[in-house]
Amino acid sequence: MTLPRQRGLTEQAADTAIDTACRLLRLPSIRNEFNEIADRAVKDQMTYRGFLAELLMTECDDRARRRSERRIKAAGFPREKSLRAFDFDANPNIDAATIHTLASCEWIKKSQPLCLIGDSGTGKSHMLIALGTEAAMKGYRVRYTLATKLVNELVEAADEKQLNKTIARYGRVDLLCTDELGYMELDRHGAELLFQVLTEREEKNSVAIASNESFGGWTKTFTDPRLCAAIVDRLTFNGTIIETGTDSYRLASTRARAEEPA
Repeated sequence: MTLPRQRGLTEQAADTAIDTACRLLRLPSIRNEFNEIADRAVKDQMTYRGFLAELLMTECDDRARRRSERRIKAAGFPREKSLRAFDFDANPNIDAATIHTLASCEWIKKSQPLCLIGDSGTGKSHMLIALGTEAAMKGYRVRYTLATKLVNELVEAADEKQLNKTIARYGRVDLLCTDELGYMELDRHGAELLFQVLTEREEKNSVAIASNESFGGWTKTFTDPRLCAAIVDRLTFNGTIIETGTDSYRLASTRARAEEPA
């Protein structure tokens, strides 16, 4: 399709031409915001170059935002969590400086693991989701899953002779966030399948886990001592371990609200 071009377009004709061109070129942000930017350009006496730069940067920024939204959605997080929303004062076991350093995602760039260990209500899942979200916003491919859900998927894939394909799919993402590791005992077959995923990712892509059990208690989840030791080794080598403590800040917060005068 060729757009008619002529000098001396009326304002209405120019707006129509811009709208049509933006549709053809797939520039939705420029199409939606052109009038506002054009009015601001006149008011601020922008040069033609400045006006064009403003238009293009608007499109680039919006595309970056949409890509981040798609990556966050693809990660499969069960709920929204952010670092900004976390109350570091309520749990002094979690060092804010360490978390904000992790938010730079250098550890993901280096394919290093992260372990969040602590009791329920101490912020493990919040941190796991928030750091995963930061990674997705910075352009990394992220996948969130519960440990038991991952193992069940692997068992089903093995039964359907799709195991290699499933392991490869989990191996490709830049960051695999595995929550609630250690809540339930895994049989030997399930533990071995999980070990295959970790081996596939070892020193190639990062794994972040959240567990309510210290490493010493993982023998209740992975009943084979040698396999348990191998899994701990995969998840800690060159990694970061954050112990979130034993005091539930969620419970403390609930109690504080209950004690407030009506």
